[in-house]
Amino acid sequence: MSIVRVLVGTRKGAFLLTSDERRRDWTVDGPHFGGWEIYHLTGSPVAPDRLYASQSGGWFGQLIQRSDDGGRSWAPVGNDFAYAGDVGEHLWYDGTPRPWEFKRIWHLEPSRHDPDTVYAGAEDAALYVSTDGGEKWTELTALRQHPSGPGWQPGAGGMCLHTIILDPVHRDRIYVAISAAGAFRSDDGGASWLPINKGLRSAEIPDQDSETGHCVHRLAQHPSRPDTLFMQKHWDVMRTDDAGGSWREVSGDLPSDFGFPIAVHAHEPETIYVVPITSDSLHYPPDGRLRVYRSRTGGEHWEPLTEGLPQSHCYVNVLRDAMAVDTLDECGIYFGTSGGQVYHSADAGDSWAPIVRDLPPVLSVEVQVLP
Repeated sequence: MSIVRVLVGTRKGAFLLTSDERRRDWTVDGPHFGGWEIYHLTGSPVAPDRLYASQSGGWFGQLIQRSDDGGRSWAPVGNDFAYAGDVGEHLWYDGTPRPWEFKRIWHLEPSRHDPDTVYAGAEDAALYVSTDGGEKWTELTALRQHPSGPGWQPGAGGMCLHTIILDPVHRDRIYVAISAAGAFRSDDGGASWLPINKGLRSAEIPDQDSETGHCVHRLAQHPSRPDTLFMQKHWDVMRTDDAGGSWREVSGDLPSDFGFPIAVHAHEPETIYVVPITSDSLHYPPDGRLRVYRSRTGGEHWEPLTEGLPQSHCYVNVLRDAMAVDTLDECGIYFGTSGGQVYHSADAGDSWAPIVRDLPPVLSVEVQVLP
């Protein structure tokens, strides 16, 4: 029988939630690194007991922690993230120059093939790679050297590189998303980058055909259709079928097309999930009802999923990295909230139950299926 392990990063530590494949009874392990913000906690797809955690704090800065035994023990690994080379500067909103800064690691993305290779997305807008399990890091400087770089501006949460997708078919293809610069694709392992924002529309940008400047919240991809990506933008849910060459809106009949996470069913590449939030100023569910919305048609039509979720007086948020799916035959869906709840569905979203209710605010959720 398989084991399911949910990796949860919170404002005050990391938690590991474990169950068997029935996903009924759960054990809770944590907090690890209590009191620290864990922006992202994830595991290697080829060595599941190799875990990485991004540990951040206002007093002591940024650390990367690594476990080689499934979270029973941890050790800090190389944490020299000084920006490499002459990568220039970007601009304040008034047009005056501002040097790039290093603040924190938002997202860690282990290789699909090598347990020692892992990518890290930083604020401000940098992409790093390590090929020795996190001991040494190298910035892929071509991203911030892109000609549009000086004009990038931070979103409300900072200029964070928050999404990294390593293409399962094209080994040298990488997708990233930056708030609020947009989405980018590399076809040569990070040596060069192409903005992939054609078709996005953002009211905050005077030039609606601008190749950058869009506030992308999250990208998702199904491995069986690598050229199809789904996007939750600041406003709008979007879809591309040509690897980002062009996007079209698929917000359909959602009650609000503002939100942060987006996820794809493990076995149905046309089934996607979002969590609508009222607006960019009201970060809670419309009408105080926590609803996950599912589309089985790639975004054309949406249905609310409410069974087991609070449908009155609920004012939590679900952040961009706080939703994940497992790979069991009956696909499981997981998400965490700013109120410290982690919900799961063992039937692809038809019904929901809390795994835990009283954690610190949840920043990230990942899930592993272990033999």
